[in-house]
Amino acid sequence: MFYSTICDQQTQNEQESSDVADQGLVRDTAVAIVGKLKSGEVTPLDLLDVLEKRIAEVDGQVNALPTLCFDRARKHATVLMNKPITERGLLAGLPIPIKDLTNVAGVLTTQGSPIYKDTIPAKSDILVEHLENNGGVIYAKSNTPEFGAGANTFNEVFGPTRNPWDISRSAAGSSGGAAAALATGTAWLAHGSDMGGSLRNPASFCGIVGLRPSIGRVAHTVSAAVDRNLGVHGPMARNVEDVALLLDAMSGEHRGDPLSLPVLPGSFLSAARSGSKPKRVAYSPDLGITPVDTEVAAITRKAAQRFAEAGAIVEEAHPDLREAHECFHVLRAFDFALSKAALLRSKRDLLKPEVIWNIEEGLKLTVEQLERAEAQRVAMSARTLEFFDKYDLLLCPATIVPPFPVENRYVTECGGKKFDNYVEWLGIVYAITLVCCPALSLPCGFTASGLPVGLQVVAPPRGEAQLLAGAKVLEDILGIRGTTPIDPRAPK
Repeated sequence: MFYSTICDQQTQNEQESSDVADQGLVRDTAVAIVGKLKSGEVTPLDLLDVLEKRIAEVDGQVNALPTLCFDRARKHATVLMNKPITERGLLAGLPIPIKDLTNVAGVLTTQGSPIYKDTIPAKSDILVEHLENNGGVIYAKSNTPEFGAGANTFNEVFGPTRNPWDISRSAAGSSGGAAAALATGTAWLAHGSDMGGSLRNPASFCGIVGLRPSIGRVAHTVSAAVDRNLGVHGPMARNVEDVALLLDAMSGEHRGDPLSLPVLPGSFLSAARSGSKPKRVAYSPDLGITPVDTEVAAITRKAAQRFAEAGAIVEEAHPDLREAHECFHVLRAFDFALSKAALLRSKRDLLKPEVIWNIEEGLKLTVEQLERAEAQRVAMSARTLEFFDKYDLLLCPATIVPPFPVENRYVTECGGKKFDNYVEWLGIVYAITLVCCPALSLPCGFTASGLPVGLQVVAPPRGEAQLLAGAKVLEDILGIRGTTPIDPRAPK
């Protein structure tokens, strides 16, 4: 009996030690984890075990990763582990979830739609193949609204994703599942995509970093039209260095994507670590085009002004983006018509109202409207390039409101202004989409009720290196890095 008690105590101590180690790995940065993978301190299989346990503990409260594929992940991890470490790619076996809009071979890919609730693609998207070739191990699909439409992550297949900081609140969207996974420690890195802020909004709401790259930086499988460029794929993580690491792993040209760009000589991770400081930055509370919650404006302004501690001149200014709402409404509607009109004809009863509206708006467009919208985009882009002749970075809120109740389909008004449709409240991010600039959301503070606020940091087109360098400088000044992962929190 005495021997049995000792053994039981030893087993308990070993389990507690293992639990502590697991928690330590959950809190580690992605850069640190990759270092441990390369040194042999941990294996990809160890990490998958940690994630599976963490998901079981917390994901039921937030619904970030509704589809898991650990069997597939372990098979891939085992193949990687049989290779020399020098041949395992940049990520060396680090697990990554993929947004449920993007095909992963052999894994349920629903696009958040009842139409595709049983769809298992035979072939992965170019992006997924690229990540796997670079040592990424896919273990889950992250939740998204139907077809990524709307900045609140809910759908009829899996239900809503909740904000870990307050589970009564929205995680935003459409990469809400990815952001919530990062914030709760069920991912070290995550894939997302962004048309009208779909990376940046959830990053802001969940207190993590999400980067929308330049057009072509991340190759993907072409669909509907060769030159579709409003939407791009990009990296999400808990800090700037980790985002840079994933952007390195995502980047590179592919003949299947004619717009894709070659890898740059220097890595984005080295750019983030360069210490390069902007000399002059501009802050705008609203880009001159949208109302903004007063608390959000105050928090982001205070954060932007701290660039002065790095020796930068901080001025209030923004490029002229007055046509952004009309331009984006037209071009987004056209994109929906290109990509979803066939579904409207054959599956209308299975589409949510917002998607139906967007497709129908696209089908009503005239050539004259498209001509005007394209001309507006060219004009805004030219004025923005001129703006960046004076400023190194543009700063503004990443979202115009703090996280809102998860039951609300979208933000209907702000500052006394009622919005005409479900996307108009996103003007502060889709204006940046239109002018082809890389941008990220950086955690910059919290509301009085403890909800995260993101600062949108914008660089000129193809300026990811200076974007990451500047964001890392400000991240270090603000000292907010390390506030995630957290356990999901009940409403106060």
